[in-house]
Amino acid sequence: MEKSRVIFLCTGNSARSQMAEAILRKYAGDHFEAHSAGLEPKAINPYTIKVMEEDGFDMSAHHSKGVDVYLGKLHFEYLITLCDDAEKNCPTAWPGVNQRLHWTFEDPSAFSGTDEEKLARFRRVRDLIRDRIENWLAEQNIRMSL
Repeated sequence: MEKSRVIFLCTGNSARSQMAEAILRKYAGDHFEAHSAGLEPKAINPYTIKVMEEDGFDMSAHHSKGVDVYLGKLHFEYLITLCDDAEKNCPTAWPGVNQRLHWTFEDPSAFSGTDEEKLARFRRVRDLIRDRIENWLAEQNIRMSL
């Protein structure tokens, strides 16, 4: 069975899209080839790595990528934007994309507070993304592999 390609986009590819890529790859990697990118890529946020590793995700192979890595080079069944900025500024013509979806999540990197408060914010966003992916998979009659 050929896997459908999915690309998750956000502004920096430092938190939300990295989380979504890792979650989809781990729980539905037998159905989807997951990727992520950012409109203005920056280093993966250390809190992203920490909260993902808390949930058993190995982020060592992850790195931030720009849309230019993929645009016109790979065809995707799904392009999923994870923030309003990416939805507004993402190239409207992306060759080969069959379905474009928009799931908005707050940017945990924009939150300021103590380390524990920041971790709590990143955990909350991670859990919301996982729940949204689980619901999306259920809509397609795909069960998450645990």
